[in-house]
Amino acid sequence: MNEVRQYGGMGNEHGATSGMPLKKVVLASNNAGKLREFAALLGSAGIELIAQGELNVPEADEPHPTFVENALTKARHAAKLSGLPALADDSGLCVRALRGAPGVYSARFAQLAGGEKSDAANNARLVAELHGASDRRGYYYCVLALVRYADDPEPLIAEGRWHGEILDAPRGEHGFGYDPYFYLPSLNASAAELEPALKNASSHRAIALRHLLARLSEEA
Repeated sequence: MNEVRQYGGMGNEHGATSGMPLKKVVLASNNAGKLREFAALLGSAGIELIAQGELNVPEADEPHPTFVENALTKARHAAKLSGLPALADDSGLCVRALRGAPGVYSARFAQLAGGEKSDAANNARLVAELHGASDRRGYYYCVLALVRYADDPEPLIAEGRWHGEILDAPRGEHGFGYDPYFYLPSLNASAAELEPALKNASSHRAIALRHLLARLSEEA
């Protein structure tokens, strides 16, 4: 079993957190794409981002029915095991005609119906569930949770929504997940048709990160 590398925590016994400088933050994810995207934006604020895998921190369970609870669980888990402030996100696709589904279950939407856990299977179920629906509206949703230490009583929470419509047939070769079926009327393109730089600047994660940076700026 790998040893978890731990750094000194930043909390105090009184629970005070506001105004504490953040120089190094662990990302509660091993997703290389998220690390690149988040590191670029946080780097402009002078924050170094480290993937939890580099510190041998295992992934946390995501048992909750809401995005914010899952994000907080992952952030507190990474902060506890690393001793560093931690950032986590939870995100998914929410479709109006499906009463917000697949939502927090976006990554295993097909699996919940007895199918395989794959992007192709998830997209196939999404299209099938929307067959005949006139309302194709949906949005990608992301919530970010930043804790300065594991028991931080004042976590910073930021969210972002990226609105679009669900297609019946895939378009584009970029992206992942539901991107080929997620159409953006304002750009006349699916998320999978966007160049990565444009997607990363426009997405639900980018919107949430900008809100988070604004919160951090207010506390500086």
